[in-house]
Amino acid sequence: MPDAPEPACSALGCRLFDDPTHAFEAVLESKPLVVGIGEAHAQKGSEGLASTTARFTQQLLPWLAPKSSDIVIELMEPDSKCLKTVEKVREEQKPVTQEQAGSNQNEFITLGTRAKESGVQPHVLYPSCEQFDRIVKAGPDSVFVMLDTIAVLTEQKAKAILVRNHEAGDPRLVLLYGGAAHNDLVPRPGRESWSYAKNLQGFTKQRYVEVDLIVREYIKDTEVWQQLPWYPHFDKTSHRDKFVLFNPAPASYVLIFPASGAR
Repeated sequence: MPDAPEPACSALGCRLFDDPTHAFEAVLESKPLVVGIGEAHAQKGSEGLASTTARFTQQLLPWLAPKSSDIVIELMEPDSKCLKTVEKVREEQKPVTQEQAGSNQNEFITLGTRAKESGVQPHVLYPSCEQFDRIVKAGPDSVFVMLDTIAVLTEQKAKAILVRNHEAGDPRLVLLYGGAAHNDLVPRPGRESWSYAKNLQGFTKQRYVEVDLIVREYIKDTEVWQQLPWYPHFDKTSHRDKFVLFNPAPASYVLIFPASGAR
């Protein structure tokens, strides 16, 4: 008896692809100037899986590199003058970072190295001592202030690159890579200040797109995932060997990788 056909992938503009570059061609159809790429960070216990960052570095960066001038990566490089404050910030971050895989930061560094080797100029974020002080002084809200700071610094760097490219007549993409809370055009209520997206959409005159990259195995039946607009329309057991692309809203995409080992 033949296997039952898999359910159609049609909700929220769903499309199936055999490789990630064809999926990204769909993302770039509107000819954006900025692509805000957000990921679900690797968590402890997932070390046996290739992370989102590693997959982007290996599968998508080589294709995007000739089309891109710069990539801004969510890594904060502290001023040497405020190292004591930085240590306090790291302590405040522990409730968030202790659940993440220890390799995350190194993989961001590797992404920057590979980008530079490919001709894409990498940038990290340089918060001032005053910005670090604000994070520490926020007490229980320090993580929220840190997320605000990441959004502000990313936006500032992206705008500076866009101005430079415009003056040089350089039409290439500016890539922004970090957590999926920062690239949202329509953030969840209360998280508006964590995202640079709306301001950059205005700055580029609507030439901004966001795309979230998701490792299929990271998706869990929890409230955090259930709140995402595409979650009710995604079946982890179907199309396991395909790249699944959702388009939940204008200029907003979600790309889910195939199941590990399914290809």
